Amino acid sequence: MSRAEFPARVYIQEVVTRDGLQIEPRFLPTADKIALIDALSDTGVAKIEVTSFVSPKAVPNLADAVDVARGIRRNPAVTYVALVPNLRGAEAALDAGMDELNLVMSASETHNLANMRMTPEQSLDGFRAIVGVAAGSPARLNGSIATAFGCPFEGAQPEEKVLALAESYLALGLHSVTLADTTGMANPRQVARLVAAFRARFGDVPLTLHFHNTRGMGLANALAALEAGAERFDASLGGLGGCPFAPGATGNVVTEDLVHMLEEMGVPTGVDLARLLDLARGLPALIGHDIPGQVAKAGRSGDLHAAPVGLRRAAV
Repeated sequence: MSRAEFPARVYIQEVVTRDGLQIEPRFLPTADKIALIDALSDTGVAKIEVTSFVSPKAVPNLADAVDVARGIRRNPAVTYVALVPNLRGAEAALDAGMDELNLVMSASETHNLANMRMTPEQSLDGFRAIVGVAAGSPARLNGSIATAFGCPFEGAQPEEKVLALAESYLALGLHSVTLADTTGMANPRQVARLVAAFRARFGDVPLTLHFHNTRGMGLANALAALEAGAERFDASLGGLGGCPFAPGATGNVVTEDLVHMLEEMGVPTGVDLARLLDLARGLPALIGHDIPGQVAKAGRSGDLHAAPVGLRRAAV
């Protein structure tokens, strides 16, 4: 795909306060979560996945989901999303005024049992109930397909299996779909094939790509998806995140690194990279450790430096 065929705009969807914080070793205070979300709301990101309405026993770091969801300042230009694992979580998210509910199940039965403690069929039955309770509300419903590009227990997932699951989501009444590389097993050719196949079957159904950088291919996979027609990407500030139910899984693709790459390519995102970098550079003080992001450390490609003192041309 040539530059002229890239989407007119790419939409960046921030997931740091859900996916990013869920496996952190220490609890980030509620007030700090709210302040971070409020600051991200002013960067130009299209969506923020605020939290997950999940059992505090399963994910202690998100035990304050209700307080966070109700405490944030809403920017009308931003869609505020909550991940919901079941009907109870959906009801709590709707009561807290979330704009979108993200429903998740795995293409892999083994991973779905580990992550959701349900078979894929049981997950779909639960989604039907959520669709029913959300009917008549303004909230939109997104269906995420975890391990869409591979499972650490089962290996590669057949393309047709993933597409059939997306078809089931849409038949239930969900509005959009996310293909998630939950454990960083995707490669660019595989990504390009699956995105192209999705577009061929489902046309303009909103599609998000959710990549992890577990094996260093996150940005390459994002570029492959972009070239295949994708325009919506999840990403995590600083590269925080990872699935707690997958061996060796590490952080998401880095928001500021992804925005920087797109900006350098001339692909508009509407995101203020300078603000994003300021927030990324403040993350270590919040979470107590370094972050994987590179641009926050090295600076943007266009950031020039003074020549070394005393530099002289060699005599001719």
